[in-house]
Amino acid sequence: MEKLEKFGSQSSFGRPGQPAELTSIYVQLAAADASYTTGAVYSVAGGTGQP
Repeated sequence: MEKLEKFGSQSSFGRPGQPAELTSIYVQLAAADASYTTGAVYSVAGGTGQP
């Protein structure tokens, strides 16, 4: 429970991302116009960037 209470606190927003905030990425990748996207990295790190 202690880890769960602190989960996401190190992000820029101080909380974990919510499913509704991540949904647009999945929709974009599932769309037909994303067929030209290759090797792209979509970061969902809350503004902290990639490690």
